[in-house]
Amino acid sequence: MSMNSINTNYGSFVALQNLTETTRALRQTEDRISTGRTINSSRDNGAIWAIAQNLRAGSLSINAVRGSLDRAQSATDVALNAGSAVSDLLLQMKEAALAASDSGLDTAARSALNVQFKALRDSLKRTVDNADYNGVNMIKAGGTTVSALASTAGGSYITVAPQNLSLGSANVTVSVGASFSTAAEASTYLSRVTSSIDNVNQRLGTMGAQSRALELHNGFMAKLKDTLDVGVSNLVDANLGRESAMLQSLQARQQLGVQAFSIANQSSTMLLGLFKAP
Repeated sequence: MSMNSINTNYGSFVALQNLTETTRALRQTEDRISTGRTINSSRDNGAIWAIAQNLRAGSLSINAVRGSLDRAQSATDVALNAGSAVSDLLLQMKEAALAASDSGLDTAARSALNVQFKALRDSLKRTVDNADYNGVNMIKAGGTTVSALASTAGGSYITVAPQNLSLGSANVTVSVGASFSTAAEASTYLSRVTSSIDNVNQRLGTMGAQSRALELHNGFMAKLKDTLDVGVSNLVDANLGRESAMLQSLQARQQLGVQAFSIANQSSTMLLGLFKAP
């Protein structure tokens, strides 16, 4: 093939191909630097992009699971805090009933202790009634069972059972209208309060263990999400130091390519000099 042809400028073709390839590589490098990723779409690498998308889907699903766990944890925390308050109130009620059970106590002092006992009793009722989180009360009569998603596949749950700590329940045997006026009555309520304290503490221990299960699983899901996010990063994130060096190299190549293309286009004009009269 003749290199000196007015019909075909082979050098220009080669220079244009090289310049086009350099421009394409430069644009790709600029995209990587601007997005921070080597793979931004399935066109870059279909297999790796598909794997990264699956990992992203898993990470996003974990957000839903953690949100469910957080809500269950919050509802349980409210119930546990209220239950601790109930236990503290029962301890104070026991103190008042014990003091009133003294047969040598005068009527006025026992009456004062009864007033204190009833105030504590009413405070316990208010505590149970107001232990709500987003409409969920786990310690009142007919309390709500709390369930939280346990996996991204769905259908698996961690549950926390309610514990009835209301007055007159099997756990708190002190009635809503509990009151005493004699040492014998105070002694009766002392026995009930004492057994109620044991019951409440056992129920709170059970709920606390279930709450701990929520907390542990939430922590595991957080670590799993971090692992998936790092996996995606390893697959698609760009090495910005390398890409910066490549950008400078490609910019220099582009400038040289433009010059080579310009020189190649001048070859046809140079042929005219061969036909000038001597």
